[in-house]
Amino acid sequence: MGLLDRLLGRHASGGGVRPRTDDAGGADIDAVGEGAVGSAGPRGPWRDADGDAAAPRGVALFVDGPNVFREEFDVDFADLRAAATRGDGTGGDLVTARLYLDEHATPGLIQAAEANGFQVITTSGDVDVKLAVDVASFAAERRAATVAVASRDTDFKPALEVANEYGLRTLAIAPGSHGRSDALRRSADDAVTLGE
Repeated sequence: MGLLDRLLGRHASGGGVRPRTDDAGGADIDAVGEGAVGSAGPRGPWRDADGDAAAPRGVALFVDGPNVFREEFDVDFADLRAAATRGDGTGGDLVTARLYLDEHATPGLIQAAEANGFQVITTSGDVDVKLAVDVASFAAERRAATVAVASRDTDFKPALEVANEYGLRTLAIAPGSHGRSDALRRSADDAVTLGE
């Protein structure tokens, strides 16, 4: 079992999502149903003010900066936002837009992202693990109806599969036709290629 699968909570044998349990080893705290308690208490992240199960809404956009913002692609932030909200099939609003960058990102890119409403997450190494863990977290907490991943990297296939297992729609956004990952596209409910 690979590092990414372990971080996403996949079993070595079954490949499915391992349910989280309370500290006493009891109830599945990710279950959504009668009497379920979310990880954030009785209301949980997917509960409304009355404690009833609430349907997740909107689109969570996760952008793999090193693979999307390359010289060979002409990508801008407005195109990414538009692709995420149109490509999810519902036209939902963005609930989050995150750009993941490594420590070598230019200050200009960081400033442009922030000016366009993106939360910038900078890592000291490869951005893949942080982005994948955040996608899995959004899925488990049902913080959006759709998870959109902008990348050309097949490594995010397990993250999209986890989101699907939690019942979220998934969208793969490719930065260009020659920067497409067919495996990533096949693992998502929908796929969009920028510039097409």
